Amino acid sequence: MQTAYTVLILLMLVSVSRLVGRIIPLPLPLVQIAAGALLAWPTLGLHVVLDPELFLFLFLPPLLFSDGWRMPKRELWRLRGPILTLAVGLVLFTVVGAGYFIHWLLPTIPLPVAFALAAVLSPTDAVAVSAISQNRLPKPLMHMLQGEALMNDASGLVTFKFALAAALTGVFSLADASLTFVLVAIGGLAVGVALSWLVGRLRAWMIARSWDDPATHVVFMLLLPFAAYVLAERLGASGILSAVAAGMMQSWLDLLPRQTSTRLLNRSVWSLLEFAFNGLIFLLLGLQLPDIIKAVVSHEPTLWPALFYRCLEVVAIFLVLLVLRFIWVQSIWRLSGLLRRLRGKSELTLVPTARSCWLLTVGGVRGAVTLAGVMSVPLLLAPGQRFPERDLLIFIAAGVILLSLVAACIALPLLLRGIEKSPDEKRHNEVREAWKKTAVAAIHALEAEEPAETETQDAAQAALAAELKARLMSEYRHQLEVFNDSAEAQALAQQMDQLERKLRLKALRAQRLELYSLSRHHQIGDDVLREVLADLDMSEANLGSVK
Repeated sequence: MQTAYTVLILLMLVSVSRLVGRIIPLPLPLVQIAAGALLAWPTLGLHVVLDPELFLFLFLPPLLFSDGWRMPKRELWRLRGPILTLAVGLVLFTVVGAGYFIHWLLPTIPLPVAFALAAVLSPTDAVAVSAISQNRLPKPLMHMLQGEALMNDASGLVTFKFALAAALTGVFSLADASLTFVLVAIGGLAVGVALSWLVGRLRAWMIARSWDDPATHVVFMLLLPFAAYVLAERLGASGILSAVAAGMMQSWLDLLPRQTSTRLLNRSVWSLLEFAFNGLIFLLLGLQLPDIIKAVVSHEPTLWPALFYRCLEVVAIFLVLLVLRFIWVQSIWRLSGLLRRLRGKSELTLVPTARSCWLLTVGGVRGAVTLAGVMSVPLLLAPGQRFPERDLLIFIAAGVILLSLVAACIALPLLLRGIEKSPDEKRHNEVREAWKKTAVAAIHALEAEEPAETETQDAAQAALAAELKARLMSEYRHQLEVFNDSAEAQALAQQMDQLERKLRLKALRAQRLELYSLSRHHQIGDDVLREVLADLDMSEANLGSVK
């Protein structure tokens, strides 16, 4: 029962921290870390013992799957060059540069372990950056950070596992590791794509036989990242890349016909899961923080001087990571611009100014994946032999996460000063064109619709069918007017649309009140109440915001 109570308390704190984060002008991860540390205070005394392997398996696959699902694929492909240099090249550059620096600064950490720590410090968190910048970052920069966060989660954690294996076995060959890295990466991607495709085919087969219960399909989606991770690991491939590939593949397969209800439920469930898991990771970091600090300074004769020097070491490591990232961004971005000019190609969408380079540098915030990775470091190097400086590794990783969040909170608003949040005209035009074309297609389909020839059809039925068709076509023609190019036509159509929405909303709320009255007077049962209420709620949700 104690475990159940702990889980319920943590979930409640995740929700409460979201509300507190709206009042306190701090990033949500910092609020959650502080809440976890407060909960672990001796007076409250909540203590959670983490199994590293269970922690890695429970948190990473769904988070990586969700990142792969959510990533805009078209922008990822357009910016593939800069994203790959950040997600792969920068990770390797960071592993080598920061790894040697960590080993030099802290000789008690063996070089392979220092490389592993540098690798796990490489993944970034674009969600935290988006929250801090309040979506004011230029779109190309935001897409670069999103693509980098998606790809370097995989590259950083795969490199971390290789470095960790070298630390455990004491054997490392660059040639063998490079070949194995490629095979493991390709194998993980192949497993994720194949399994996701098979699940998609299974769902399509089920839907074709009217087995389209949304809850069943959503359960399949919840199990898919874990299945992709486990299957790839059992086959000797990368479970991390397999989870990412499964998410990216599933975003295409999510367009299966006859599954609107499944999509609505699926998005809600995954939003809840992602919010809960991200919050739990940072709460668990806060819960572990007092124990980590005690373990780090337990062998020191004095507490505060030792803790102060440890904090200075964390600051030094963070500054080195920041400098390495700035050097890489500045060098590669300018080199890519030079190569494009030599080839006669157009310039990049965003000019590589000093401000944009610093935005990309400070935007490399560390987050949940870094913490999940470092928490998965094994407790023992060998039977009876503790893993060297494991507590110090977790302390450094936690410190870097905190410093990167604080630095982003301070630097990003300053760097974004003077940059107004401009509307995305290209996206707005694409939305308008999509609505216009879909409305035209609907009108053509209705015009081509012939009334069903039946023996019992009479003139009244034919007139009813014609009236319904005319009503539907009128709605689609109104939709075309809303997205007309004429400013006057748009203004009039939008005014009529707002008035219609207000009337529909008033009617829906009157329906809901009458439904409640029928339920109170026991004229309908609870099952009827839930069914009709769900339809009314969906209709109101489809109206959008009514001014």
